[in-house]
Amino acid sequence: MPRYVMPVFLGICSFLGGMSAVYVGARGLPFAQADTGGSDLSRLSDRFETVARKVSPTVVAIEASKVANKGGKNKTVEESGSGVLVRLPDRKGVYVLTNNHVIQQASADQINISLADNRIVRPAQVWTDPESDVAVLRVDGLDVVPTANLGDSDQTRVGQWVLAFGSPFGLNQTVTHGIISAKDRGQISLGNTIRIKEFLQTDAAINPGSSGGPLVNLDGDVVGINTAIASSSGNNSGVSFSIPINMVKRIAKQLLEKGVVSRGYLGVQVAASFEAADAIKLGMDRAQGALVETVYADTPASAAGFRANDVVLEVDGVAIRNENHFINLISSMPPGQRVQVKVWRERRTVQLESEVGDWSKGQSRFRTP
Repeated sequence: MPRYVMPVFLGICSFLGGMSAVYVGARGLPFAQADTGGSDLSRLSDRFETVARKVSPTVVAIEASKVANKGGKNKTVEESGSGVLVRLPDRKGVYVLTNNHVIQQASADQINISLADNRIVRPAQVWTDPESDVAVLRVDGLDVVPTANLGDSDQTRVGQWVLAFGSPFGLNQTVTHGIISAKDRGQISLGNTIRIKEFLQTDAAINPGSSGGPLVNLDGDVVGINTAIASSSGNNSGVSFSIPINMVKRIAKQLLEKGVVSRGYLGVQVAASFEAADAIKLGMDRAQGALVETVYADTPASAAGFRANDVVLEVDGVAIRNENHFINLISSMPPGQRVQVKVWRERRTVQLESEVGDWSKGQSRFRTP
């Protein structure tokens, strides 16, 4: 199983441009001059350097101390991570984006933020969303500080170069590189509180101390917040995960406007995976959708007529890729909205209509979509 590690990043990818060569003849004639693609490598190196100069001044190191009860005794626990200075739409001032697990349960006066110019400040206000592992900190008195540009994570492409910034092992202002390995990853276990997952996967080497640092494209735009690795040992395995910045922006907007994130739910427990063997047994020709294991009583799902072993195929015309996609889609909907749901039941499709419930009221009963 993957381990949840407080982290930054990245792996190393080689680049060879337009190589050409001519074989040595029988009499030992010399090779033709090989085109090593040096100019391409130089341009790529220059781009890395440009992005590093642009983004590094916006990266911060974060230390949080809190009192925790361990073995019946109160002890001070130190957490460390990273963050990035940004400006948010329709908001004055400067904010730090980071992970909730970096600062969880710490008050504003227990959090120290170290800037690139070695200044140390404390946040004036803190907002957190444990279910997505996003945290937003407002920092006053930094109107002239450099801030990072927030990009569009929907435009990221598999194979695209990215740079990651942070403070692994306390080594502030570290920058590493890799590529986007996959998108929409959610089939990973990150503890009991993190329920909303649609990560960007990279071949990034995430290490303790760099959680919350920015993942950026070669335009220097932030496309993700570095969060975790998949590892059986706690060491880098080349499989790393970042929260897409578009999700972070949506969550930050709600946190600053309402103080909390509003989420919907239906009241079903879906299977952690839906394999080909399951699909074949149910008479389906592909393993796509979310398999319902349990329908809870007195919920919108029970009122709509959901049943165990239904496979959710579509919600309001959107094809459901997997269980995580279903959870995220329903969670993003406002309570009270009515949705059309197509399910596979007893070897045929069935259309259901359901109201979306208010997760803030339903979550005390269970921890499901």
